[in-house]
Order: sequence, then structure tokens, then C-alpha cells
Amino acid sequence: MVYMNIHDVRGERIVAICDEELYGAKLVDTRLGIVFHVSEPFYGGQKVPLDYALSIAREATIINLVGKRSVEAAIREGLVHPDAVLDIAGIPHAQVVKTPY
Repeated sequence: MVYMNIHDVRGERIVAICDEELYGAKLVDTRLGIVFHVSEPFYGGQKVPLDYALSIAREATIINLVGKRSVEAAIREGLVHPDAVLDIAGIPHAQVVKTPY
């Protein structure tokens, strides 16, 4: 299970997905100088099966993923290129912005 939230903003559909155990976590990576909040306002929405979340993400214009299971599944599905994954405090994070072309 993962948490998924859908945001419709200025003509964009943003789908945010995080592994269930990361919901509400704060990732601190001193190496990168990043403090990343897996916050309820952005990621909270529905707790759903990962396959379902990815099916919704396919229709999004922007996808935001946090967590090993979520990111690895998105890579397997061809939604994320492996080189686009950022490691934040040992946790994979990826963002996808689809162009209309």
C-alpha cells in the first residue's frame, strides 16, 4: 500500500505517491543540504494499492514519488528513468514532468 494524493493546479494534474511507512516522515540529508518533508498536505489523500496509484499516475502531467517500492515500480513501468532518481538520506525520490509533445 502507498499514500496517493491528486492535485489539480493551473491545468496540471500532479499525482504524489509515497511508500506507506514514509508518510509523515522528515528526510534529512546533510550531504545534499536537503530537508524533505513527506507531508500530509501533499502526499496524504488515499491509502491505495501501488498498482492502482501507478495507473492514476500514468494520466498525470507531473508525478512525484518517494520510497523504494514506489520508485522501483515506476521504473519498471517505464514512468521514471533510473538516472532521474535522487537519493535523499537513503530514500529514492523521483519527479516526472511530462511535456505535451
